[in-house]
Amino acid sequence: MAVYDRGNIRRLCAALLTGAAVCAYISSAPVAFAEDGIVAAENTDDSKLLLTANQLTYNRDAERVVATGGVRMHYTGYRMVAQQVEYDQKSGRVIARGNIELIEPDGNKIYADELDVTDDFSQGFLNALRVETTDNTRIAGESAERIDENTTVLNNGVYTACLPCAQRPDKAPLWQVKAERVVQDGKTHTVRLEKARFELFGKPIAYLPFMVVPDNTVKRKSGFLFPRMSVTDNLGFGIGVPYFQVLSDTSDATITPYYYTNQGLLLQAEIRQRFENGSHTVNIAGINQKNSDDFTLGTSDAENDTRGMIASKGDFKINPRWSFGWDVMVQTDNNFSRTYELPGYSNSTQTNRLYLQGEGERNSFDLAAYYFNIQDRDESEFEERKQAIVHPSLDYKWYAPEDVYGGELSVTTNFTSLTRLEQDIYTLDGSERRNGLDGTYTRFTAETEWKRTFTFDSGLQVTPLLAARGDASWNDMTVPATYDGDFRSDATLRGMVTGGLEVRYPLLISGNTSSHVIEPIAQLFVRPNEQYSGGLPNEDAQAFVFDATNLFDRDKFSGFDRIEGGTRANLGIRYNGTFDNGYGIRAIAGQSFHLAGDNPFASADLVNAGANSGLETDRSDYVAMAAIDAPIGITLSSSLRFDKDDLEIERSETGVGYTDRRFSAKVSYTQVKAQPDYGYVFDREIVQASGSVKVNDNWSLFGSINYDLNNKYSSERKIGITYQDECTILTVAYTDVGTIDSQRQAANDWSIGARLSFRTLGDVNIGSTD
Repeated sequence: MAVYDRGNIRRLCAALLTGAAVCAYISSAPVAFAEDGIVAAENTDDSKLLLTANQLTYNRDAERVVATGGVRMHYTGYRMVAQQVEYDQKSGRVIARGNIELIEPDGNKIYADELDVTDDFSQGFLNALRVETTDNTRIAGESAERIDENTTVLNNGVYTACLPCAQRPDKAPLWQVKAERVVQDGKTHTVRLEKARFELFGKPIAYLPFMVVPDNTVKRKSGFLFPRMSVTDNLGFGIGVPYFQVLSDTSDATITPYYYTNQGLLLQAEIRQRFENGSHTVNIAGINQKNSDDFTLGTSDAENDTRGMIASKGDFKINPRWSFGWDVMVQTDNNFSRTYELPGYSNSTQTNRLYLQGEGERNSFDLAAYYFNIQDRDESEFEERKQAIVHPSLDYKWYAPEDVYGGELSVTTNFTSLTRLEQDIYTLDGSERRNGLDGTYTRFTAETEWKRTFTFDSGLQVTPLLAARGDASWNDMTVPATYDGDFRSDATLRGMVTGGLEVRYPLLISGNTSSHVIEPIAQLFVRPNEQYSGGLPNEDAQAFVFDATNLFDRDKFSGFDRIEGGTRANLGIRYNGTFDNGYGIRAIAGQSFHLAGDNPFASADLVNAGANSGLETDRSDYVAMAAIDAPIGITLSSSLRFDKDDLEIERSETGVGYTDRRFSAKVSYTQVKAQPDYGYVFDREIVQASGSVKVNDNWSLFGSINYDLNNKYSSERKIGITYQDECTILTVAYTDVGTIDSQRQAANDWSIGARLSFRTLGDVNIGSTD
């Protein structure tokens, strides 16, 4: 039987959907009824209401509307089913019974056995409530009551982010939060849990008489966060309880009192401010150590009782192409932040930086100033005074927007100015290493390059190249008396002109199950000798390794302070193979020849940058590199340098990796023959290994080690265990760090770290598990 009463049915639908969702008022459209018990809305506001039931009746005398049997409702994205729905117009109450299920527009699902709500939504009652959200969190309660428009109470509530066990749905989840009463206040946007307890594996492990947390409408709320803990040998056990304070819509702060059993109370604070075009963060920390004698006598950790630091970090966008910022730290002594493992400031070298950057379609600009904090145990801070104070360094790269004589034209410039307070000179295996001179050094470099590639019908590619470079420098640095080179102080000008030609002939070979590209490459660079070779400071071209990656570079030095001069030819071959079974092979091999002029890699240098590199003779060592990718999860790569005369391996870097569903491992081996002119009279061999294995779907073991085979010591060892499922991550790790240099030794030789992460709730940290 069908009736026509738009007002009553409209109130019925709106009350049901709003009351069941315990959400805001849902407006409805006029409705019309059909004889088959289906209610369809008039499409006046692009929304439709649909109500179906086995029977729909309206008693005018009792002023009651009843829908029974498979009741289904759909309105503005909400969907609801129930066995019976009743609306009493006299009392203004809407009652739904029997397997109630409501699906909200965002996908959240709400289940209940019984719903009783007033038609003005000010009061209501839900029996056997259960809510499942789209992010797999679950809320359940024996009953829920809406007291007024701002207050909702859930009785005997349970919350968890864990999925129920498929085999045993009645089994308690890994963790859950239970409370006798859960009160949601719409005015303060808070949820109050009364007599709350946290259960792990069904057993209560923590109890609170009450707890107040923000509801899901609040992005930030002042209050205590999960505690952080640590265990180290000289600090003892530490625990900190962070407090998060909202200062404004765009700023907040975290204040953490951290207590160490051996050293006392450390206070930390982080203040954050957001702007329309960037952000700024200030970190402050300080402690008055109560047992400084626990540290090694004579170190900065033992000699300073009152210790502290302040740091500032900013990052701002001027416009879509330009940005500027800074990252600076000041502390009372040179090892405070490292010893107490302050987040973001615990590295052995802390880089202070002030920068301005710009990026265009065909140009880039990078201006930066640097100061390096060396965090070690040396109270005199001698190592820090050896570091260069860069004021500033400027890099600019520009590409012509259009072809110039059919080729690409580019300009590269670099300006560097630095000061060093103490000379960085030491003796290694009987060889004097001059990494840096005391004094001031300033250099400006500008280089222009033009190149064009001609491709012939046969596939042959020919690329002519022209380059011109000029340097202007000034320094007042002091060279040690032991240096026998011709060092120049004061102002100096130098230049370099290069003419080059590169020829490539890629050959494609295709088979039924594979394809191969073989590409012979030949290069010739003609240029005069390097001016003042070894007679100027070398600050940015000290690190040099000759291998297949830089075989075809026009200038193989790593920085601007050295220039490759003389006539040189590079010959090699490149191979790339792909196979239908998923395997892939890549390889490069070749050799370099010094044809005329002075060999810059054999000339004197403050750091002997080219010594024992394989390029110091007219015919270089052979270099090769190969990598294999396998579909079964295996990767293999190797880079080798062979002696030009007897093919003995002078340097090798080999890595092997394997990954599958349960096991992953990576092992690398680095071997370098003795380089007496570079300061190493013994062979060096380093092994690095890391891996993890999944014991089952949840538990896994991991570990890593760096081991020096020659000196018989491990620079770092780590082992740990991890548990992970859809709602919880638990990691426990032990780390042991060592170094040959006692001054660079960390104050804490070993540490234990743990992390317990509850999805949607937060993390409990003990030290670091990185």
